[in-house]
Amino acid sequence: QVQLVESGGGLVQAGGSLRLSCAASTRIFSIYGMAWYRQAPGKQRELVAAITNGGNTNYVDSVKGRFTISRDNAMNTVYLQMNSLKPEDTAVYYCNAQVRRSSSDTYFPSNYWGQGTQVTVSS
Repeated sequence: QVQLVESGGGLVQAGGSLRLSCAASTRIFSIYGMAWYRQAPGKQRELVAAITNGGNTNYVDSVKGRFTISRDNAMNTVYLQMNSLKPEDTAVYYCNAQVRRSSSDTYFPSNYWGQGTQVTVSS
C-alpha cells in the first residue's frame, strides 16, 4: 500500500506559476519513480512528467520548457514547478508512484494515485 498526499493546486492567471508537491510513503514497497498526470473534463488522463529513481525525466511536448519535475534527496517527495501557465493547462493533476523495479532507469506506472489537486488557469 502506498499513501500519496498532494498539495499546491489553485487558481492562477495565465502566465503565472504554481508548484505542486506530492509526498509518498509505503511500508511494503520501494518507490522507484514518480510522475504527474492530469485530466481535463471529457478528456483522457495524460502523463505530464515523470522522474526515475536515477533522476531521468520526461515531459509531454505541451509542457516542455515550462514545467520542471524534481524530487528531494530522500526520494519521498516529488514536485512539479509549473511556469508560464496557459488556460489549456487547466485540469486535475494526479501523482503516481512506481513501486516495481525495472531493469533500466525508466518509469513505469503503478496503480497508486493521489487524490488529485485542481489547477485552474484563467485567461
